[in-house]
Amino acid sequence: MSTVQKTLSKTNVVDLVYCGMFATLMMIGANITSFAPFFIVGGVPITLQTFFAVLAGLVLGSRNGAIACTVYMLIGLAGAPVFAKFSGGFDSILSPTFGFILTFIFAAYLTGKIVETFQTLKHYIVAALFSMLVIYIAGTNWMYLSYNLWADAPPELSYQLVWGWMLIPLPKDIILAIFAAFLAFRLQRILKILPIKSSTKLED
Repeated sequence: MSTVQKTLSKTNVVDLVYCGMFATLMMIGANITSFAPFFIVGGVPITLQTFFAVLAGLVLGSRNGAIACTVYMLIGLAGAPVFAKFSGGFDSILSPTFGFILTFIFAAYLTGKIVETFQTLKHYIVAALFSMLVIYIAGTNWMYLSYNLWADAPPELSYQLVWGWMLIPLPKDIILAIFAAFLAFRLQRILKILPIKSSTKLED
């Protein structure tokens, strides 16, 4: 085996390990309150799926970040109880919250695309907040449509009410997105995982 072939083989193995690691982190993040009850604030469970989806794009880049989120989704659809409240199965597609799971893939991809091109801390923060915005907009609209088209919607349901629900976790996700940006920026300097597509060096 040539040196180039050995390098490609090693890279593929490393990519698989990182993708598997982030898929696992998303499984844990979906049900973090089962392992850490203190993540329940005011009776509202705080999940870390959005945080790890954003982090996957920032750390792994567009391709591998999207792959990690896709692996997480496919494992859940295959029946493993890895979604929130330890749910899983193909019928999860009909869940009002499935739009968030699907959007994680696209958000991680878009986040990775930004930081593969621009490597300043400012762009990491912008990418993280942008991907969180994508998740909220697409996921919330999916939830509203699903309640109206096939889910059992409460009589008082309105578009404003659905967005009102999303205001509860919003401050948490903004803070975690910014934290993910700082964490990923530092990790990139150490691990150098991201496939850099620009000549610009990492800088504060």
